[in-house]
Amino acid sequence: MATTADFRNGLVLNYNGELHVITEFQHVKPGKGPAFVRTKLRNIKTGRTIDNTFNAGVKVETARVEQRPHQYLYKDDYGYTFMDNATFEQVVLPEAMVPFADLMKEGQEATILFHAETEQPLTAELPTTVELVVTYTEPGLKGDTATNTLKPAIVETGARIQVPLFIDTDTKIRIKTSDYSYVERVK
Repeated sequence: MATTADFRNGLVLNYNGELHVITEFQHVKPGKGPAFVRTKLRNIKTGRTIDNTFNAGVKVETARVEQRPHQYLYKDDYGYTFMDNATFEQVVLPEAMVPFADLMKEGQEATILFHAETEQPLTAELPTTVELVVTYTEPGLKGDTATNTLKPAIVETGARIQVPLFIDTDTKIRIKTSDYSYVERVK
């Protein structure tokens, strides 16, 4: 059991009989009335995000979850195959358990969450940013960098993202995995 004071991003709760991960939380103390905590919870099985408000100090049931580093190997008809870096065991996760899968390339590191009691894989998490090469984008005009204008681009994994006008084909860029946003060029 944990209280609202123990909330942090990534904490796994057993909420309404299902496992949810806290993606955002904010402690609010209004001038009038009791304090409360506003949260965004992502359902681990379905991937749906819900908004929920907890009164301050309320106890919630947490789930014991282990994070283990894995390496992404390949995708086939059964799903995405990952290999444990320590034991070399392979784990296959269905497509619904792998968010932002179109940003993964073979050999990339990922973290898989396992339920501690049942040893059941719950979900895969990518690093906060990934480095990918732009395979196609429209050519930008030289000197057109005064405005913060974006153009569509396709990266090596097939994902479509928005990049600034000065990015060309075959440029290595860093992408934020949570919202597919361009971060910076990689040298």
